[in-house]
Amino acid sequence: MMRCGLLGEKLGHSYSPAIHAELADYAYRLYEVAPDALAAFLTGGDFDALNVTIPYKKAVIPYCARLSPIAQKLGSVNVLVRRPDGTLYGDNADAYGFDAMVKASGISVEGKKALVLGSGGASATVCAVLNELRARSVTVISRSGEDNYGNLDRHADAEIIVNTTPVGMYPNCGVSPVDLRQFPRLAGVLDIVYNPARTALVMQAETLGIPYMSGLYMLVAQAKRTAEVFEGHAILGSETERIWKKLGREMQNLVLIGMPGSGKSTVAARLAEALDRVALDSDAEIEERNGASCASLIERNGEAAFRALESEVIADLGRRSGMVIATGGGCVTREENYASLHQNGVIFWLRRDLDKLPREGRPLSAGDLGAMYDKRRACYERFADHSINNNGTVEETLRQIMAALPALSISNSSCGFSALICSMRSVNSVFSIVTASGIVYPVPLSSPEKKIPNGDAIRSPIRQMTNTIERTVLPPAIIAAARLLAADRMARSARPAAWDAFCAVACAAFAAC
Repeated sequence: MMRCGLLGEKLGHSYSPAIHAELADYAYRLYEVAPDALAAFLTGGDFDALNVTIPYKKAVIPYCARLSPIAQKLGSVNVLVRRPDGTLYGDNADAYGFDAMVKASGISVEGKKALVLGSGGASATVCAVLNELRARSVTVISRSGEDNYGNLDRHADAEIIVNTTPVGMYPNCGVSPVDLRQFPRLAGVLDIVYNPARTALVMQAETLGIPYMSGLYMLVAQAKRTAEVFEGHAILGSETERIWKKLGREMQNLVLIGMPGSGKSTVAARLAEALDRVALDSDAEIEERNGASCASLIERNGEAAFRALESEVIADLGRRSGMVIATGGGCVTREENYASLHQNGVIFWLRRDLDKLPREGRPLSAGDLGAMYDKRRACYERFADHSINNNGTVEETLRQIMAALPALSISNSSCGFSALICSMRSVNSVFSIVTASGIVYPVPLSSPEKKIPNGDAIRSPIRQMTNTIERTVLPPAIIAAARLLAADRMARSARPAAWDAFCAVACAAFAAC
């Protein structure tokens, strides 16, 4: 069996072993090597082939007897193969991975002005690919170069932004390298960061209705190309899509929200058991950290202080991947918790009739539950991707959640609005809210024909659309769609008449579901 792996200085958790296990039968392990031990490892290391990550993509070049044309052009190696004579061959699969990511995203680069955030090794690769894809211009934004974060106003006409920096990457989630509102002509955002699934940059693109894609597809695509180099034969292109979706589902947190006593902790435990995941409970974590029950913390310090503690815990839990997370009933009252939960998760609102909610041991439930619900309802709707009726048995609730899971994929989690795949059809036109590749496109309906990347077109005004609707997911997608419509203020302000017409027909369509 071939001995393969990933070479780096500090690797921590990596998804590469799981991806390569899907692609081939060779052993794949992580090699953490200190800089002063790199030479000895490369000349005498016990390996047959390696991926190479920071900080060694340039450092390994002197040890290579031969480089591929793309590695030579970029001056960067992320694939090493030990040849039969013992020498090393260096290649670069990152360029292939980013090219595949751009094409899968459906975002058109040709003829557009692109900004590349960051000036490291990944930046050079991205710039080369963007130029190959015939971007009109490609400008690198760095901290201290001629084009930097202090003079972004000179690039307000940028149409494509690619982030190659680690800003917003786990564990330092929640920060963004730029404010996308500075770029009113932006037509696409690509972030090569894949953990979290949605960085702060990507979530802002989502809110503004700008097509985007995160870096997991690039990671999988470059792994596929790497495996081809390792084994010397081609792998079906469809494997990239399959593994991307599979890994995306596995990485995705399943988050439960709802009124106090709506069954979140019970359902989370059973759901985690059914899916072989770990169940986390924000209230239990608060109690463990503070050595007191949530009820006593609220009574002692007040609700505002408790909510601050809750937000800290949710920020920590939301950074994790592949978990089932039960939250406190009032977490939706703080907007920052949405970003923490949404960055890696799909959010289920467990609904239970108010007369079935327990009150004992819940100081905030001692008053008027109806008033509490009325105050929080809009917040639950704002957070939720799916709405689940939890008035029956736990088994019935689990069946509803499980039924929604096939609709959840990485296309929803990292390059589209959550859990929304809905199409509206008329006699002579097809309009897709979300394209086949999972990208959301708010289409300006005022134009007689508007091409969008998956080939669909608007050939008639929206007033000619019929009531024929095809749904490809469960009705809870309606909630996500409503959030899309409410959030896209940019589109609404840029073309109010067309957007209002779209909203009117969309709402009628959703009502018919």
